[in-house]
Amino acid sequence: MAWFRITRRMLCAAAETAAAPVAKSRWERLKNSKAGVWCRSLLSDYKDACKDMVVGARERPLKASVYGTLLGGAWACFHTKPDWSSFEAVLLERSNQLALLSPWIRNGTSDGHVQNLVKLHNEGCLRHASLGLLSLVYRADYDPDTALYEARCSNLSVPWMELPRRLLDVGFVGHWWILDSKMKDFDVNEEEFKHLPAHMQATSPPSVQDVEMNERLHKESWLAVNVEDEAKETKTMEGNEDNVSGEKQVQNN
Repeated sequence: MAWFRITRRMLCAAAETAAAPVAKSRWERLKNSKAGVWCRSLLSDYKDACKDMVVGARERPLKASVYGTLLGGAWACFHTKPDWSSFEAVLLERSNQLALLSPWIRNGTSDGHVQNLVKLHNEGCLRHASLGLLSLVYRADYDPDTALYEARCSNLSVPWMELPRRLLDVGFVGHWWILDSKMKDFDVNEEEFKHLPAHMQATSPPSVQDVEMNERLHKESWLAVNVEDEAKETKTMEGNEDNVSGEKQVQNN
């Protein structure tokens, strides 16, 4: 009977061991958790979206190319957008360019615009705003460190509707466009030519023949002067003048 009891105990232990649940690994528990299920569903959605994009690009290549061009242009504009430090550097460079010129030959529009920007910058009244694809520089009434009531009260702040009137420059694709346009012909003072006739105020670029003639005369100016040739030319000119005077005397007689 002893062996029967031992055998029965062994069979019961084996049955209990088979009925006990198998311990799951840490990865399986994480995969079956709520966070794991949410991540798997999210990846599945992204997979389906990418698959639909590829299928749509194959079916409509023109539409896909247009969208790709727009996205690429937006990305390029975002990464080439000038910031506040670039505006300060450009303003300093333009101011130095005008400072190297005499006040008599500076363009009044360029000088006035740059001097106004420098004055506002020194007063702390310039503001910079980034709009994603472009940057704006506009004028404010007070320095940000000013402790006046008018500068601190939110009810007296300038509304955004007045931004177009306060706008000073637009930064786009690595350039500050208003400042660049104001600096066009910065070394030409138009006030010097306002007293001239209308046909002399407007200038036109030289033709190809004029450029070639100027280059030829410039090269000839560097040649050595031959005294004998000049003497022959002088004698020839004097002989021509004597012949002309003799013909006039004959005609008078």
